[in-house]
Formats: sequence, structure tokens, C-alpha cells
Amino acid sequence: MLTTMRLRLLWLAAASLLSLGALAQTSEPPVLTPKQPKLPPGHERVVMLWPEGAPGALGKADVDEPRLFVYPARVSATERTALRSPRTGVIVLPGGAYRTLMMDKEGAAVAHWLSQRGVDAFVLQYRLGPRYHFPTPMLDGARAVRYVRSHAAELGVAPNKVGVWGFSAGGHLAGWLATIHDDGNPRSQDPIERVSDRPDFAILSYARLSMDPTIPRPTNLEALIGEHPSQQTMEMISIDRHVNQGTSPSFIFSTSADETVNSRTATAYYDALKRLNLPAELHIFERGAHGVGLGLGLQHVPELSELTVLVENWMQTHGWMEDRPDHL
Repeated sequence: MLTTMRLRLLWLAAASLLSLGALAQTSEPPVLTPKQPKLPPGHERVVMLWPEGAPGALGKADVDEPRLFVYPARVSATERTALRSPRTGVIVLPGGAYRTLMMDKEGAAVAHWLSQRGVDAFVLQYRLGPRYHFPTPMLDGARAVRYVRSHAAELGVAPNKVGVWGFSAGGHLAGWLATIHDDGNPRSQDPIERVSDRPDFAILSYARLSMDPTIPRPTNLEALIGEHPSQQTMEMISIDRHVNQGTSPSFIFSTSADETVNSRTATAYYDALKRLNLPAELHIFERGAHGVGLGLGLQHVPELSELTVLVENWMQTHGWMEDRPDHL
């Protein structure tokens, strides 16, 4: 069943889309053929989220077909017996300002890191602006969570261990999924739509989590909501405003030196979580520009190499990653 909050937000989204359509008629037409994102290297296979065509698709090109790139956990025969089963699955959401997708540093690299630690990873290619506006990327993200959960037995993944890890705009999308979700539609003829799209946890890396006007920002996620969004639309995509008792446990990472996404959006979201006494962990490093990925191999900010250690410890604490002394 849809929650009251989700129904309200979907209604507002429809109003927002009508507003964007009116704007399109009075300004230059948007570019409707964004560049195809680079494929993330090393994936085992590709899953089309809607094989018969995605809802609201404007065509049948690759950019119109959201998909998951699958990176199974690297588990040896010995480990398969020793480790608890089934495993955790994490959907990786690359950033790119909702205009492009950073499929290497914020996609494949993350998926490989997870798979080497016994976690199944799925890199999501979601639809982008200016061809697609809000809430289309959110629909793609929700479908990805439902897909992994509904195919848990086939994938060897626990249905209650499906998380998301988003970077920058992908972190904004991950935050949306963590706060706005439902239990699925039990009457749907599509078995994927019958299960919940709530992530069991969310990792948010330098994510835009608040649109508070008192927090400086160079952009307003224009590729997602258009060039002239209403105040209502701005509030609608401000993730910190939607935190509720059902919000997913969250690991939040940012840097004070980030001039693209102010670290105060991370603290705003953390504060919203703690007001409801929800599980959360926050790390804000002093140095490091926007887009550091996993923080590995950065000689000018070596302290960021601790980030993956912190993520690993947090996942192990909650039972979402096994303690494996020697990674494959």
C-alpha cells in the first residue's frame, strides 16, 4: 500500500511535470538525446528493468532503457560454505548531476570493491535529464530495488539485505529511495511490483541531501527539475524534509572542501535522522574536493583512504558484510 507521504509526493510530482511541460513550450526545446553513458567495465551481465519498455519512455534507445549491470560477489568454494548465506546486495547509483553517469569511478570501481568483500553489486543506469525530469530517475531507482529483492532467491541475496550506495546526484537519488518508498502493490500482475522498494540501508557519498536556501549551492539540480523550479518543487526534492520513522539506516560521507555539494546538506540530513533517533553514521573530512569516489589512491588527501575502512566497519557492524580477513 502507498503511504500518505508517497501519495502526496507523487501528486506533487505530477504537478511539477505539468509545470515543466509548460516551461518547455515557452523556451528553447530541451536536448532529447543525451549521450549514452559509458558502460561500467567488468560486469558479468546486464538486466533490463522493464524488458517491454520503461514507463514514460520517450523512445527505445539505450538512454530510454534503465538497466542493472551485475557484479556477483567473489566468493570461493570454501567461503561459500563458511559464510552466512544468502548475501547482501547493493545497488550502486553513480553521480553526474542527473545529466550523465560516472560509470567508472562511481560505478564499476565501487561494484568491484563490494564484490571482493562478498557483496553482490548492481550498477544502475537510470534515465537522465534533460530528456527525463523528476520523478523518472526515482522510478528507475525504485524499480532496481524491487528487482533485486524480488529476485533474491535467484541471485543468492537476502531480501532483507538490499542496500543502495549513491554518489553526488546518485546520492540524492539514494536518499530519495531511503526516505520515500512503499510496500509494493500486492495486486500487481508484475511480480517485481509486488515487493517493497525500501532499501534496507543507504550509503550516501557527497550527496545533495537538502535544498535549504540558507545552504550555499552553485546549482539547483536543473537537469532533474528544470531551470525555473517552483518553491514547492524545491521542497519536494529536499531529502532532509522527508525523513520519517521508516527511513533507512544511513552512512553519510562528505568533505568540508567540497564546493559543489556543501557538507551542511549532510549534517542537515543527519540531524533529521537523529531527531527521530534513527540509525546513522556521519563522517565529514576536512580535505577533498567533490567527486573523490572511494577516496583511494589520492596522494594529496591520503586520509580519505580511511573511508572504505569506515564503510566496511559500518556494514559489518550491522551484518551487511562478512568479516573477511583476506579479500579476494
